[in-house]
Amino acid sequence: MSNQNVYIIAEAGVNHNGSLQTACQLVDAASDAGADAVKFQTFKAEKLVSKTAPKADYQKQNTDHQESQFDMIKKLELDDDAHKTLIAYCKKRDIDFLSTPFDTDSAAMLHKLGLPLFKIPSGEITNLPYLRTLGGYNKHIILSTGMASIGEVEAAVNILTTAGTAREKIVLLHANTQYPTPIEDVNLLAMETMGAAFSVNYGYSDHTTGIEVPIAAVARGATVIEKHFTLDKNMDGPDHKASLEPYELTSMVRGIRRIEKAMGDGIKRPSKSEKANIAIARKSIIVSCQIKKGEKITKDNITVKRPGTGISPMRWDEIIGSYATKDYNVDDLLMS
Repeated sequence: MSNQNVYIIAEAGVNHNGSLQTACQLVDAASDAGADAVKFQTFKAEKLVSKTAPKADYQKQNTDHQESQFDMIKKLELDDDAHKTLIAYCKKRDIDFLSTPFDTDSAAMLHKLGLPLFKIPSGEITNLPYLRTLGGYNKHIILSTGMASIGEVEAAVNILTTAGTAREKIVLLHANTQYPTPIEDVNLLAMETMGAAFSVNYGYSDHTTGIEVPIAAVARGATVIEKHFTLDKNMDGPDHKASLEPYELTSMVRGIRRIEKAMGDGIKRPSKSEKANIAIARKSIIVSCQIKKGEKITKDNITVKRPGTGISPMRWDEIIGSYATKDYNVDDLLMS
């Protein structure tokens, strides 16, 4: 994984439309954007959906409504050789290859290919045998929690840890599975609730139309960000319209990296860049009328003005009642 604090996953998903060439172009786009990983989906249609399973509303809107979910999914499979090609190509482009297994056979295949991390989709959070199998590999796990209650998240985490996955290897992603997600349904604070409840790292998988929410998630402590992207939103397929185009993905990554730097270390102190402003912007105790050596300092013969190179006004009470050690003219800095 990346040395950056925030691990950015560019979710290619099935936006390759079943084409290995398009999948490689998606790898290029993710790498060029500066993402840490590009993620695909690994499944066999026969193991994922029944032949009578209905499509989601967003899938109906973006694909042939006469086509079944099974037929739609079948066209989007990537075989074992395609996975090997993509893994090798990701190494060439210096970006991590990830894929979400949608069944235990797919998980076994990804394990055999040496993937160090499983990304579990929201739809499998209540799939006990699946969770138990993946938990048994003791890999790093990123678990999306869309559609889940806090109790269902707890049950899934318990299954994974009981099966053998160390808790510190689990990252919970807050998510909403509606494509696109209405902004009022994001509920970003739930991300922090999960992190506190289960003592794990947390992140956010975003399905809104913009880039501001994932950037905001970083400011709220997200360590992983996942976002769908495509080569062209006008391509045929279920997820393209709710995905970022490459230039938008680049903007999101840049925004996250800027916010990541802006978070700092939490210690309140003058920054390196602003130290020079202290003398200019702050004030000092200044003489407001002529004072002779030995004369008493009172509130009537001193005031507070810039610059801040003299005695701090925080010492005002201490200075009042003392005696001048030299002659002063108007606007002289008072000396201690």
